[in-house]
Amino acid sequence: MTIQLYELCGATEDHLFSPHCWKARMSLAHKGMDFTSAPVPFTKVASVENGEYRKVPVLRDGDTVIEESYEIAKYLDRTYPDKPSLFVGEGGEALTAFVISWATTQIHPAVGKLCVYDIHQSLAPADQEFFRASREKLFGCTLEEFDAKFPKNGEALEAALFPLKNLLSRQAYLGGEAPVFADYVVFGPLQWMRTTCTKDHLPQEGPVADWFNRLLDLYGGMARNAKTMG
Repeated sequence: MTIQLYELCGATEDHLFSPHCWKARMSLAHKGMDFTSAPVPFTKVASVENGEYRKVPVLRDGDTVIEESYEIAKYLDRTYPDKPSLFVGEGGEALTAFVISWATTQIHPAVGKLCVYDIHQSLAPADQEFFRASREKLFGCTLEEFDAKFPKNGEALEAALFPLKNLLSRQAYLGGEAPVFADYVVFGPLQWMRTTCTKDHLPQEGPVADWFNRLLDLYGGMARNAKTMG
């Protein structure tokens, strides 16, 4: 039975931008797994799998349903051990939890400050209403006010990415000579920005740019061929 991946989409089903869904997509490609995409907009997420889940990605593999990208990656490694590993051992899985924490607290906020309004603009009207209401409640201000608070020069993102730049000056991937799930954890928010921002804030040269371009070209250019709003 084909694996099905529920993933967030914008105004059109081919605009797939969620950083967490990209982590799951890259994990499936890494394992060489065939899967079917089931794009869902914000206002339809609560209907996934008969309303049992409230966020995506959600993966269905036969009778098994898994929510959240890290859990999906762990499931894939344990269920399909004959395929290329996403963690390369128990220690790699545990260390990935730190990378997730770093990306969530440092990279995601920097990206969000650059492109949250562009995300809103990329959505269908009903989803724009949902996104605006939920984010303005979280931010305590309008999307326009939030967007205006932060400079769009990319300096905060550059600072957040410095540990990655330092590491990649000595090796090709976080996993060493080949990517692992930790690479996709950091790739996710950058692909999120690439697919939603109308201005390109990504590094144009250097170790991070080289690493990001290698990941874009993996798996037949799956990520590079993704629809963007730029």
